[in-house]
Amino acid sequence: MALTTLIDQYCSAWSKDDAQQRRALLLPIWGEDATYTDPMVHAADAEDLLAHVASIHARYPGVRILRTSDVDVHHGIARFAWKFVTPDGPSFPDGLDIAFLDPSETRIARIIGFFGPLQTTKQNFG
Repeated sequence: MALTTLIDQYCSAWSKDDAQQRRALLLPIWGEDATYTDPMVHAADAEDLLAHVASIHARYPGVRILRTSDVDVHHGIARFAWKFVTPDGPSFPDGLDIAFLDPSETRIARIIGFFGPLQTTKQNFG
């Protein structure tokens, strides 16, 4: 499976309203001991992540996660930007996920998610 396809399947799993469709998309690409962490939750396995995604859909019915950047990868670690979009149009701040891949780069071993843009600081490199 191409890496972009893997990440798009992951985003699609987040975007499905139906729990069985989410499960069918996530389980083939989620490693056995994979974890998910963002500022709101740490999911220790696929079941935890599926429960978290279900809670997001309960609060925001019809929400979609859309990949908004290319998938950048090196040394088995990928990053990609995404947007959380509600059916009526508004979206939350963009996010960035860091995906650690299994050695074959066909399954996700860990995701670390960040919300919103990075704050910039003035640096003096002089």
